[in-house]
Amino acid sequence: MVKICCIGAGYVGGPTMAVIALKCPSIEVAVVDISVSRINAWNSDQLPIYEPGLDGVVKQCRGKNLFFSTDVEKHVSEADIVFVSVNTPTKTQGLGAGKAADLTYWESAARVIADVSKSDKIVVEKSTVPVKTAEAIEKILTHNSKGIKFQILSNPEFLAEGTAIQDLFNPDRVLIGGRETPEGQKAVKALKDVYAHWVPEDRILTTNLWSAELSKLAANAFLAQRISSVNAMSALCEATGANVSQVAFAVGTDSRIGPKFLNASVGFGGSCFQKDILNLVYICECNGLPEVAEYWKQVIKINDYQKSRFVNRVVASMFNTVSNKKIAVLGFAFKKDTGDTRETPAIDVCKGLLGDKARLSIYDPQVTEDQIQRDLTMNKFDWDHPLHLQPMSPTTVKQVSVVWDAYEATKDAHGVCILTEWDEFKTLDYQRIYDNMQKPAFVFDGRNVVDANKLREIGFIVYSIGKPLDPWLKDMPAVA
Repeated sequence: MVKICCIGAGYVGGPTMAVIALKCPSIEVAVVDISVSRINAWNSDQLPIYEPGLDGVVKQCRGKNLFFSTDVEKHVSEADIVFVSVNTPTKTQGLGAGKAADLTYWESAARVIADVSKSDKIVVEKSTVPVKTAEAIEKILTHNSKGIKFQILSNPEFLAEGTAIQDLFNPDRVLIGGRETPEGQKAVKALKDVYAHWVPEDRILTTNLWSAELSKLAANAFLAQRISSVNAMSALCEATGANVSQVAFAVGTDSRIGPKFLNASVGFGGSCFQKDILNLVYICECNGLPEVAEYWKQVIKINDYQKSRFVNRVVASMFNTVSNKKIAVLGFAFKKDTGDTRETPAIDVCKGLLGDKARLSIYDPQVTEDQIQRDLTMNKFDWDHPLHLQPMSPTTVKQVSVVWDAYEATKDAHGVCILTEWDEFKTLDYQRIYDNMQKPAFVFDGRNVVDANKLREIGFIVYSIGKPLDPWLKDMPAVA
């Protein structure tokens, strides 16, 4: 029986291994992590991450051929294939601070594999890592190998949160990069055979190691670039009276461009886009390509500009001050159908409003108060370290209350900021919300989810990103 072990029970390791276990009943899959609380959660009824469909998959396999354990050494030593799916945060100090990936957790995983292995192993990079990481890992493994042979493969994940289970069941492609040696190719085939249980052969792409590592960074950079492109257009649309939805639709009907990832918004978030682009920038700089680095930096600059533009618009519309005014924030996750708040634009928007002394009342159907408070007090990049190594937040932000109902959040508020496109925000009773708010009542729609004209009929002053501005907003330019 083939045995697979995955080090790291997070957003990537957990769902990926659960689906492999479901689709390959003849393979035994163990997911290991040093965090006891995280493994306990995977073994309970309340999984540590929310992902539509994940619950069913885990419960079907858990205890049969899918196991969650803190006994890292036992499962690694027994496995034929070891996936490494650990955090690769952005460095905050030292060489490459603010851009380079911190490979501390990766390196310690590699050393554990080298220490406990008694038989040959295939080691698979699942985390997003900079190009050439495989080479470094290979060196650690071979220098500590005691005669055991290791083959390194790169198998980047292309999951989108909120649809991860569907993406795993029916992927656009599975990418496997390996050494172009007979042993390397044999390892590639072994991993290909696992995926071939349910993925059509023509969707399993094989490349060399560096191509696979770089393809992941490139794919995320291209996606983020599309969002920044449409967001840049949204600013121009507001200035000229054009409608960004109409422009994006017209652009997207060109079959060469396509309609996906062309929704203007308050900005992109998620654990990968910013991190991967910073990583790409750093790799370009290290390889003497400053022009290429500058090009990709602009994608992040526009994203930051979009968030600060949104905050400025809120403050400028409300007589240039939000001091001590209650503002309702609807949605904190970086997108709908996930409880993930990593790099969510809501963090910067909330911090911007708090900087102007606003009082915030936040509602998100999937994000806990503890998580929101942590996000608002944590330093940049801290989120990407394992939970037990994150600084405990000694303070909570006094001007922030977290509530479990949109109507409670908006009661007595001066303005409402919609920062996540949860479906339920489209069907709220906005007449009831209006009646319970201070007047004039503002709605700042950072995701273009509400029908602005209907809201205006109720009496709201509405700002929608990239849409023609209310006369009220025209009189009050948002100063950067």
